[in-house]
Amino acid sequence: MCDDRNIITVNGMYPGPFIQVRNGDSLVISVVNRAQYNVTIHWHGVRQLLTAWSDGPEFVTQCPIRPGESYTYRFKITDQEGTLWWHAHSSWLRATVYGAIAIYPREGTTYPFNKPDRDFPVILGEWWNANPIDVVNEAIRTGAAPNISDAFTINGQPGDLYSCSRKHTETFRVRYGENILLRVVNAALNQELYFSIGNHMMTVVGVDASYTKPFLTNLLMLGPGQTTDVLITADQLPGKYYVAARAFASAPNVSFDNTTTTAILKYTKYGCSSKASASASQPLLPALPAFNDSLPGKAFASRLRSPGVVQVPQPVDMNLLFTVGLGLFNCKPGQNCGGPNNTRLTASVNNISYVSPTNYSILQANFLGLPDVFNPNLPPVPPLKFNFTSANIPRKLWQPMPGTEVLRVKYGSVVQLVFQDTSILAPENHPMHLHGYDFYILATGSGNFNETTDTAKFNLIDPPRRNTVAVPGGGWSVIRFLANNPGAWFMHCHLDIHLTWGLAMVFVVDNGVGELQTLKPPPPDLPMC
Repeated sequence: MCDDRNIITVNGMYPGPFIQVRNGDSLVISVVNRAQYNVTIHWHGVRQLLTAWSDGPEFVTQCPIRPGESYTYRFKITDQEGTLWWHAHSSWLRATVYGAIAIYPREGTTYPFNKPDRDFPVILGEWWNANPIDVVNEAIRTGAAPNISDAFTINGQPGDLYSCSRKHTETFRVRYGENILLRVVNAALNQELYFSIGNHMMTVVGVDASYTKPFLTNLLMLGPGQTTDVLITADQLPGKYYVAARAFASAPNVSFDNTTTTAILKYTKYGCSSKASASASQPLLPALPAFNDSLPGKAFASRLRSPGVVQVPQPVDMNLLFTVGLGLFNCKPGQNCGGPNNTRLTASVNNISYVSPTNYSILQANFLGLPDVFNPNLPPVPPLKFNFTSANIPRKLWQPMPGTEVLRVKYGSVVQLVFQDTSILAPENHPMHLHGYDFYILATGSGNFNETTDTAKFNLIDPPRRNTVAVPGGGWSVIRFLANNPGAWFMHCHLDIHLTWGLAMVFVVDNGVGELQTLKPPPPDLPMC
């Protein structure tokens, strides 16, 4: 952390610009690529109703913006309030190319809780001393796991627990008695994170730009891609308190960054408070769980609920079961690979390891009716059923098939999807993100999903609404959504190395009837491949 390094940024800022809008606003954002790499920008969690051309994932909804070229993203915020974020969706550029999006209530309306005095973005990131593009390219070349990061960050700063970085610490200044809204974003590439604040309780009021039933907690768990809005009251002895985050390491025997990033919550002018000032010498560090302790994260997720009774889409038209997990590709004769027993690490959905097209985006190919760009043949259930979470899965099941296969969905279908982790190589949590949609999380459990017994556990009353769900290692999660947004929608693990290895697929949702259910033609400045 003691050396300077050039990085890719947006408008010279790291993190990039904090976008502040209201529910119902329309955005026009011009992206000019002055870097040496191809780039796209994804507006993570934005519904993109009838604006799939602006969603951003490379070779899914657009070809990349080449160096020296530009593209203008146009979209509207529709019935979303809270916190989302934006990031590069090309290779590992999102290691430094990201920023928060605050969506405030519509003009003339207010929050469903006491209006905060102030709000702050709190963006948790991951830092490599090396160029992240070089890190992932080396992993692709060797077929091995990538080098782990050197630090975590809060708003681009590592904090004073790292050597040489005492001056590189984010500070949130508050006054005694204030009600503060923190917009917490996990922008880390490959790590789920625990988050806490010294001596302060947090009231969770929203996740992924959807309000929740408020509850008190001293700990958050966020997978990469997830956001959580919390209220804190500055009611402690005025002084300094650490805001801290560190890893939850879900996979056994896998290297991870075991450092802790910190910021400082600092009380400034105390007004008429009669409370004495706390010691200013050393901020109070919160207690964080052990790196491999999954119970606090599960307990946190189990408390998330919608504010009231919701209309869960039904009846179900498409019942899907997707296995998500790691695997191995055999290397070519004479090739020296870095995976176990001279193999290459890979990942898959229902035994298909996603391969990105290169000549057209999937959305372009579907719109133009072009053949041979993708196959609409992704299996809706695993092609071979086995004990998915067994500790001894036969080696013949470890190798998936590479392919650019999508699943076509009829407009208006109610889709229920069971994510099932597999223990091939090792069980591991997978933060699964669906573009273009929010969904309801109906249930989560351990072991193999049992349709007969586990369906009875579904919460059909007040399930939380999100765009990224944490599938537990050695377990399953069930989501449900109404396919009412035509386009090509990427669904992938938000651990970027898993995405790199192929843990992804695409839903192609057909047009409905009439103009309000039909995707418009591509904009004239859509980048060409």
